[in-house]
Amino acid sequence: MNRTTVSLIAGVAALAAVTGFASMSEPDTSGTDTAKAAAQLPVERTSLLCPAPSTSDLAETAYTSFTPVAEGTGDDGAAELTAAGEESADGKTDADKGDKKDDGKDGKEKAVLTPKEPGKPVTGEASGAESPALVGTAEGRFAPGWTVQQTTEIAAGSGRGLLGTNCTAPDTEFWFPGASTAKERTDYAHLTNPDDSAAVADIELYGKDGALKSTVGEGIQIPPHSSEAVLLSTLVDEPQTNLTVHVTVRSGRVAAAVQAIDDKLGGDWLGPSTDPAGSLVLPGIPKDATSVRLVAFAPGDADADLKVRLASPNGPITPAGNETLHIKAGMTAAIDLGDVTRGEAGSLMLTPTGRPTPVVAALKVTRGKGDKQETAFIPATGPVDTRATAADNRSKGSTLSLVAPGRAAKVKVTASAGSGGGTAASKTYTIKGGTTQNVELPVPSGLKGTYALTVEPQSGGPVYAARMLEEASGGVPMFTMQTLPDDRGTVEVPDAAQDLSVLQK
Repeated sequence: MNRTTVSLIAGVAALAAVTGFASMSEPDTSGTDTAKAAAQLPVERTSLLCPAPSTSDLAETAYTSFTPVAEGTGDDGAAELTAAGEESADGKTDADKGDKKDDGKDGKEKAVLTPKEPGKPVTGEASGAESPALVGTAEGRFAPGWTVQQTTEIAAGSGRGLLGTNCTAPDTEFWFPGASTAKERTDYAHLTNPDDSAAVADIELYGKDGALKSTVGEGIQIPPHSSEAVLLSTLVDEPQTNLTVHVTVRSGRVAAAVQAIDDKLGGDWLGPSTDPAGSLVLPGIPKDATSVRLVAFAPGDADADLKVRLASPNGPITPAGNETLHIKAGMTAAIDLGDVTRGEAGSLMLTPTGRPTPVVAALKVTRGKGDKQETAFIPATGPVDTRATAADNRSKGSTLSLVAPGRAAKVKVTASAGSGGGTAASKTYTIKGGTTQNVELPVPSGLKGTYALTVEPQSGGPVYAARMLEEASGGVPMFTMQTLPDDRGTVEVPDAAQDLSVLQK
C-alpha cells in the first residue's frame, strides 16, 4: 500500500515516581500485617509528543505548555519541547545522521518551548505545512500534571477550521468511534512511536455490519521516533459513513489519534474513547450545536442496550425518539440526535438498560448552518479524580463544562497567571447531581496572553469536564473540544521497607 509517512503526534505520559523498589502483596489475613497505607507522591518524569499539525500552507499553530503548582516536588526540574526526528529515505533520522536543522552552539536540537516555572503558561507558534511533530520531556517539579495544548487555525481550503488536541500518551490499544471513509471525509490514523526500537501495529475497522476485511492494515511498521499516517479509505473497498477504528500494538508502544477532515464542514482531531465500559459520559456538548451524532461500538461477544440521557442544567432529559440505543456485538451503531441541547449546556450519559456490556463511544458535533458550518468531536472520557488541566484559554472564546452524572459535587476551578502576565484566580462551584453547568470562568486579573484552567473536585460524586475553544472567522463558528480526564500527576507508592520484608519470607 502507498502510505504517507509523516512526522506527527504522539504523546507519552511516562508516569514515574522513583522512590525505591516496591513489591505489592495481599494483606495478611491473620491480622499481623502492619503494612502502611500507600502514599500519593508526585510523578517525577512525564514525556509528551505533539502531532505535526497540518499539511496546509495556511495553517497557523499555537502551542501552550503548562504545569500546575504541586506540593512535594522540590525545587529541581526542567521541561522542554523539541522537534521530533524525521525519517529520511535511507531510514535514518536526523539525529542518526547528526543533521540538526536547528543546531545551537552545543550541537543539540533547539528547543521550541522551554517552560520557566510551574503555574505560568509558556507559548510558541508555528506556521505552514512544514511544522514538525514535537517531543517533550518534563522532570521534577515540571512533571506532575504537565499539559501541552496544540491549536491550529486554517482559514480556508482543506481542513478549514480550528483543530485542537492535547499531546497524548503512548499505549498498546486505542478505540476511535466516529471515524469515516465517506467521500466527503479524509481521515488519517496517526501512529507515532516514541521509543528507541521499532513498533508494529494493526488497524481494524468496524462498520454497521461488523468487521471490514482488510489485510493492508496489518503489521504496520513504525520506526523508532517516527510516525505513520494511514489514510483509512485505503483500507476498505466501499465508503463507510460511521466507523470504529481499533488500533492494537503487537510490539512496542505507540501514540494514536485520528485527524478527520470534511470537505465542507471543516475538521478536527478525534481523540480515543476511554476504555470500554458499561456506562459512559460524553461531556460538554455546545449549547448552540445544530447537529449531534452519537457513534458507539460493542467490542465484546454480547449485544449492548443503552439508555440515552442528556444531563441538562436542570437535570436528566431523555431525547424524544432516541430513548435507547441497541448495539450489536462487533458492530458500529449511530444515531442522529439533532439539536439535542436546544440552547442549553448538555452532556450525554449512556447507561445499561440491563446487564452492563462494555462499549466505546464518541460524538460528532456540528455548529453553524449552510456553508458556515464547523465540526468537532467529543469522545467518552474518564472522571477528574484529583485534577485536570486545559491549557490555551484566551480572554474570549473559552467555555468550561462540568458534569456530575450521579451525586452533586463541589469543584474548584483555578485560572492560572497569563503567559504574558496576570494574577491567578479561583472559584468554587456546586454542580447538582445529573446536571451539566457551563460555569462562569475565573479570569486572571491583569491577564496578558493565554491562561490555563485547572479543575479539582473537592467533595461529592464523580465529576467530568470538557473545554470548548472557539474563534469566529468569516462567519464560520470555528471551534474545538478537549475533554479533561484526570492528569495522573501523582502515583500511589507503597511503603518500600514493608514490601521488601515480604520478599524476605
